[in-house]
Amino acid sequence: MPVREGARGLLIGGTTSDAGKSLLTAGVCRWLRRMGIDVAPFKAQNMSNNSMVCPDGTEIGRAQWVQALACGLVPSAELNPVLLKPGTDRRSHVILSGRPAGELRAREWATGRKELAREAFAAFERLAAKHEVVVAEGAGSIAEVNLREGDYTNLGLARAVGLPVVVVGDIDRGGVLAAMYGSWALLDDADRGHLKGWIVNKFRGDVDLLRPGLEVVESRTGLPVFGVMPYLRDVWLDGEDALTLGAWQARGAGAASATEGEASGPGEGASALRVAVVAFPRLSNATDIDALAAEPGVPVDLVDRPEHLAGADLIVLPGSRATLSDLGWLRERGLAEAVTAAAGRGVPVLGVCGGYQMLAERIVDKAAVESRTPTQAPGLGLLPIEVVFEADKHTRVVTGEWRGHPVESYEIHHGVVHRSHTEVGNSGSEIVPFLDGWQRDTVFGTTWHGAFENDAFRRAYLTEIANRTGRSWTATSAPGFRAQREQMLERLADAVAEHLDTDALLRLLRL
Repeated sequence: MPVREGARGLLIGGTTSDAGKSLLTAGVCRWLRRMGIDVAPFKAQNMSNNSMVCPDGTEIGRAQWVQALACGLVPSAELNPVLLKPGTDRRSHVILSGRPAGELRAREWATGRKELAREAFAAFERLAAKHEVVVAEGAGSIAEVNLREGDYTNLGLARAVGLPVVVVGDIDRGGVLAAMYGSWALLDDADRGHLKGWIVNKFRGDVDLLRPGLEVVESRTGLPVFGVMPYLRDVWLDGEDALTLGAWQARGAGAASATEGEASGPGEGASALRVAVVAFPRLSNATDIDALAAEPGVPVDLVDRPEHLAGADLIVLPGSRATLSDLGWLRERGLAEAVTAAAGRGVPVLGVCGGYQMLAERIVDKAAVESRTPTQAPGLGLLPIEVVFEADKHTRVVTGEWRGHPVESYEIHHGVVHRSHTEVGNSGSEIVPFLDGWQRDTVFGTTWHGAFENDAFRRAYLTEIANRTGRSWTATSAPGFRAQREQMLERLADAVAEHLDTDALLRLLRL
């Protein structure tokens, strides 16, 4: 499907997953927007359990939602027409044009991509017709030759719509020169024809020491290096997949300094509020915790063992794309017993969406949403609720309040929560509303994602946790979460302008 005459675009591919494609795409988009150019982001297919609900109720990858903000656009399903949400290692839930469209199994991949490709190419065509420039983000590696046939996200997209391709390599993980040359060497001549240059990402040190290696890559591939992007600290919000989750542990206030042998920051000491996030195998919408990790004095750790909960001031059960499976994992690891025991000692426990559902007395999958057949399982019994999975998926933007603090959030779930008719545990405890969910003693639950991005609510909630745990933590006047995201986009755009050959990029875009 050819793009209309006059459309301009660029595809930012990678030598690997987590090379920095998402952030670089956001940075290029913001840089172009600052120049007064009407630009839109695009990702044909995103495989991620971190998603976001658009104002019209459609669901897209979180990274594309942030890239839309970089462009000053209202997010829509056109920006990410295919979203695959892994349910198991061999099965993914398909979101097509923002709406649920069944499942795709590994053995169906070869044939199932044709319909997905048609939708993706049509979405790109619509964007190209409405905007001056479209900056597309590739997926994984451009050199996944085992998946090349039927590809519509990387070079398959580039060849279908005529996009030049710039390839990003992550030097922080090592082997970037080999990754760039190897990517080029694996491609056939037709695909190589779309490659226009390289970008090295996440560099720390003296560029002059790297330059001889870049010259070798340029000589052997015939493609220029458009620049070397520095390692940007604290540019980490809205991660796309599990590869970015470890960033939390390096960014709890004071943690990064301690790692480098410097003095401890404000996150250390008796005043710090320590948050332990259970790292479910199918953790979803992990970005819910980003706002907590960005708060000064709130170090956040991912945990997968019972002993890791020791000393936590708040235990978080985050979202899950496979609630029943992850609940089983929680029990197998001994974490279920540890969480229940901690709650019994008065340690605050917060469940969000799938994690909230696990706090129930009973979970019923009558529509076989997560199971092959209708099934049910006992929950942790920490809240007097029952959860019933329904075939219809609930996706919407919501608003509410907690103790007078306004909250803007969004819902993505099949499970519907009902108050149970029986009370378990401490039946004398008062049950009070918490956002759309419930609170009993120090156990809180809500289906709302993104609630902690609301600064006043987040800080009021953390103050409540500090009071309950005896910590002296107090909220600071640090920039709010949305302000930090905006600063991140500006820093990315500044780095693009300073470290990349922007004249070359403009020539590729025919600007």
